Amino acid sequence: MSRSKARMTLAKLNDSVLGAWSRVPPSETLDHLLRYLSTWSGSDKFFTLIQSICKILVPLLHLRARIQHRAGLRKVPVSSAAGSLGKFASAVSDSQMLGRFWGLFQIFQWLISLERTPQPTRNLLTIERLQGWSMLGYYPLEHLCYLRIHDVIPATVPSPASVLDPAAKPLALEPQSLALWSCRCWASYVILQFAHLREDRKLLQLQQRTLRKSKGASLTAADKQEFLRRWDAYWSGMLVNVCNLPLALHWSVQGGLIKNPLLVDILSLITAVASFRTGWKATALPSSAPTPSQEISDIVAPPIEMPSTSS
Repeated sequence: MSRSKARMTLAKLNDSVLGAWSRVPPSETLDHLLRYLSTWSGSDKFFTLIQSICKILVPLLHLRARIQHRAGLRKVPVSSAAGSLGKFASAVSDSQMLGRFWGLFQIFQWLISLERTPQPTRNLLTIERLQGWSMLGYYPLEHLCYLRIHDVIPATVPSPASVLDPAAKPLALEPQSLALWSCRCWASYVILQFAHLREDRKLLQLQQRTLRKSKGASLTAADKQEFLRRWDAYWSGMLVNVCNLPLALHWSVQGGLIKNPLLVDILSLITAVASFRTGWKATALPSSAPTPSQEISDIVAPPIEMPSTSS
């Protein structure tokens, strides 16, 4: 075999083996997924979805194991896969709590932008101000809770009153108490979000009526498509908040309000799916990426695996 033929053979072999990816067409879905997951909010939603699916599968796998055990198809009524999924869900939860350490910076950015951007109504401005302040309580308390769980900070810190009274008792940093108060701040945000959604609905209805009057009886196809998109986002936000409310109240009470852990997991899964869907649509095109002030409802994910309210 001549050298030229040998080189051609090697080149073909190189192209067929090392260049195998040339047969895979470009994927807009993959581009979209990477665009979405490259954002802090998108990656948090993705892992929230994964965690919720794992937590739903755990009791189902245990149920299947018990049924198989009764039928004589399994030696023990326990699923080893369920245990592994439970551990993975806990690891994801821990990672998300650590990842939310950046959340406070986005709240700062949002509040600064809020005061420099004209709001449609005074009510919306007041509501978002209150929501921002509630998040200024939520994030630091959750951060302290995380650090205490991992013994990064001491169990007690000097009381501010010790400046005037050296005998003042130090403050105890109990993870359970920190988790509860963090969730109560988040619950305040969720309750305020209903008022926000009510104002959003009024504005959408007003804008539709105004546009119809200016353009006649019917709207153009582009106008209809835009309002369909906005109403879809509104109803998705409503679904997320309706599911978040019982979760927020559940995690805000010592011992929890919802006694069935599966119901908590189902509500979390619905919230995760709806939030992921909303974020996916928002990043369909690079030009449609939300601004920080629009993204605040996406920033706040449900508190996960808080130590005082394990469900």
